[in-house]
Amino acid sequence: MKKGLLFALACAGMMAFTTACKTSVKSKDWKLVWVDEFNGKDGFDTSAWSKIPRGTSDWNNYMSDFDSCYAMRDGNLVLRGIVNHTQKNDTAPYLTGGIYTKDKQLFTGGRVEIRAKLQGARGAWPAIWMLPNGAKWPNGGEIDIMERLNHDSIAYQTVHSYYTYKLGFQDTPPHGGVNKINPDDYNVYSVDIYPDSLVFAVNHSHTFTYPRIETDKEGQFPFYQPYYLLIDMQLGGSWVGKVDPKELPVEMLVDWVKYYEKR
Repeated sequence: MKKGLLFALACAGMMAFTTACKTSVKSKDWKLVWVDEFNGKDGFDTSAWSKIPRGTSDWNNYMSDFDSCYAMRDGNLVLRGIVNHTQKNDTAPYLTGGIYTKDKQLFTGGRVEIRAKLQGARGAWPAIWMLPNGAKWPNGGEIDIMERLNHDSIAYQTVHSYYTYKLGFQDTPPHGGVNKINPDDYNVYSVDIYPDSLVFAVNHSHTFTYPRIETDKEGQFPFYQPYYLLIDMQLGGSWVGKVDPKELPVEMLVDWVKYYEKR
């Protein structure tokens, strides 16, 4: 999850918020075709989800399959970021939990909605996002439905692609925005994926729209293809900053995931 978003992104998001575009308000035009309400007591549905493996990027360098990073509680999937006190064979100072639908449940177009509650902590970086199932980054694009930093009362919603990342066109059109969240309660994060645009919202309040545009530049809108969903509790990194271990453990509670298609 490459980051070049600071003040410029926040400004772009506030401007996009006032733009009259397609909205993400619920309507009868959408048909619910898949849902996971995380009501199982023994764990998440492994026919749809897998634990995200450890990697070398900021977002996954503490990812772990350690049981203490995962729980099912009161109809929620719980993903935790913890201090590594017990896993002596793992040199990572922190451990985080994350799941994805890679090679299992894929989404092409439609609306993806997630209801989640995010605990705050210094260095906490929970994220809900999407990657293409059969293309390399950044050529296949990336759809960031929600990222929150530390104790913020806003969430970032962003797109990345060859066009925005390699060629550097981050403002033509603006590739991200921010929206208010209730930091102490559940919020609904969503993206509507059309052949010609992505429409982002928080609690059905429009954040920004990223359109397909006429351009001779490569890779501007690769998003209408099969994507998988990632939900992860991340800690630390160049964007969010240092972790304060005194504020851990930190939890991300996911109430449900819903996927709609146009009728």
